[in-house]
Amino acid sequence: MRRLHTTTAKRARIAAQAAVVVGFAALLGGCYQTTTAQVAEPPYPNDYRERHPITIKEGAHSVEIFVGRNRGGLTPEQRAAVLSFAQEWRRDATSGVIIAVPQGGPTARAAADSMREVHSILNASGIPARAVYVRSYRPAPSALASIKISYSKLVASAGPCGQWPKDLGPSAEGTDFSNQEYWNLGCASQHNLAAMVDNPADLVQPRGETPAYAARRSVAIDKYRTGENPSGKYQDYDKGKLSDLGK
Repeated sequence: MRRLHTTTAKRARIAAQAAVVVGFAALLGGCYQTTTAQVAEPPYPNDYRERHPITIKEGAHSVEIFVGRNRGGLTPEQRAAVLSFAQEWRRDATSGVIIAVPQGGPTARAAADSMREVHSILNASGIPARAVYVRSYRPAPSALASIKISYSKLVASAGPCGQWPKDLGPSAEGTDFSNQEYWNLGCASQHNLAAMVDNPADLVQPRGETPAYAARRSVAIDKYRTGENPSGKYQDYDKGKLSDLGK
C-alpha cells in the first residue's frame, strides 16, 4: 500500500512539473507573438518625393593644375580653367579657396612658378587675398604632381537608386497585392533633377525678383497710351536663314 502511495505521489509531481513547463512555453509564445507584432515593418510612403527626397548639403568643387617637371607657368587651357574657377567661386562658393601645392621632388620649382600665376588670376578676378588658403603636400613618387584648387559649395543629391526591398509581383507578403508604387520608382528622376539644378537653394525657396527693365517698360507704356503697337520691331532677324521652308 505504501509503495502504491509513493508511485502515485511521484506521478502527480511529474504531472505538475509538466504543467508548469507547458504554461511557461505558452507564456513565451505569447511574448514572441507580441514582440513580432511590435517590430512589424511599416509600409513605405507612396509619394516618391518622400521615398527619395532631394537633400542639400555642402560639397566640394575642385580644379587640378598638373605641373610638369621642366616647365613652370600655366598653359592657355589651364589659365582658362583657373579663370572659370574664380568666376564660379564668386557666384556659388560657401567657403574660401583652398590651394594644395606639391612640395619637394623635381616639380617643386615648376609648382612655385605656376602658383604665382594662379595667385595673379585669382586676384584679378576679384577674390581677396584673405580668402585664399595655401597648404603643401608631398605627392607620391609614382603620381603626377598637381596643384589642387577647391572650395565648398551647396550641392543637391538624391538616392542611392537601384534598391528593391519588396517584390514587384505576388509573393508571400500581403503588401505585394496592394498595387502600390515599387520602392525604386521615381528615384532616377529625383537623382537627375538634383544633378541638373543650377542653384540647389532654388529647391527650397524662390529667388528674389530683379528690378524691371525701366527703359523698355517706358517705351511700351508710351506706345500703349498713343494707341500704337507696343511690340518691338526687329529687322533682319532672319537674315542668316538657309531656307524659306515653313512659311
